[in-house]
Amino acid sequence: MRVIAGRERGRRLLCPAGLRVRPTADRVKEALFNILQERIPGARVLDLFAGTGALGIEALSRGASWAVFVDNHPASLAAIRANLNQCRFNAEARVIKCDALAFLERGVYPYGPYDLIFADPPYRRNFAEALLEKITPAVMALDGILALEHARDEEVPERAGAMVCVRSERYGDTVLSFYRLNTL
Repeated sequence: MRVIAGRERGRRLLCPAGLRVRPTADRVKEALFNILQERIPGARVLDLFAGTGALGIEALSRGASWAVFVDNHPASLAAIRANLNQCRFNAEARVIKCDALAFLERGVYPYGPYDLIFADPPYRRNFAEALLEKITPAVMALDGILALEHARDEEVPERAGAMVCVRSERYGDTVLSFYRLNTL
């Protein structure tokens, strides 16, 4: 696992051992950032279910101004902190130990609302709808994008809460679904 582009291009990232963390494949990460490339410079980023922090770190490497990483597993939190330190992104990042859904319920969003939100919840656990229902204008900027990574055979809603799916792309067994706030 590595940073694909930007200031820290080629830097290898640490990943906790075991099956709990499923890092986004480089091919999927590259496609994701090709789609979002124009939105990244200066963006405020929220990386939910952050795992290794690879998505938020990639955004920082490409010019995002801030990234907040949310995860609740000690090994993941240690990996995120080590990766941020290795990439020298500590000053542009905040790591929060919290369940992602509980974080969204807190009502306090450091450096938000966010321009880009990455969510890579555990596959086949039906997090999508609950997650989407918790995204409000307090969490995400009105012109923001949420990128949800999920399994191809996992049902995700077209609409949930204030969110509406505007694009989906399939990469093997992985799907990236992009959501915006429904401002109509």
